[in-house]
Amino acid sequence: MAYDDSNIFARILRGEIPCNRIAEDDYALAFHDIAPQAPVHALVIPKAAYIDLDDFSANASDAEIAGFWRMAGQVGRMLGVAQAGGGNGYRLISNAGPDAHQEVPHFHIHILGGHPVGRMLADAR
Repeated sequence: MAYDDSNIFARILRGEIPCNRIAEDDYALAFHDIAPQAPVHALVIPKAAYIDLDDFSANASDAEIAGFWRMAGQVGRMLGVAQAGGGNGYRLISNAGPDAHQEVPHFHIHILGGHPVGRMLADAR
């Protein structure tokens, strides 16, 4: 599958669509989800064009990978959900491919917290 540069996250990165930024650096952008599923719901996306975690882990540079995951940790602390910052924890979610219902073909993670998020899967059969 080729990267689709018309996806919403690519358009956000180009400044064509606004977002409510939380943090940004050379490697990643973090912003609030427009349809939050928890009191805290942020997205972290790499600035380069990667479709999913498989693409990112296989093709991103070491600096991109480290920068992305550092941003994820920073956002958890900034939003007060990281235990290191006095929060009660959070969940990271990344969907990859159609079986996981990936909606945007640009690698991203969801950071969800601010209340108990429940079990991982009710029924994984």
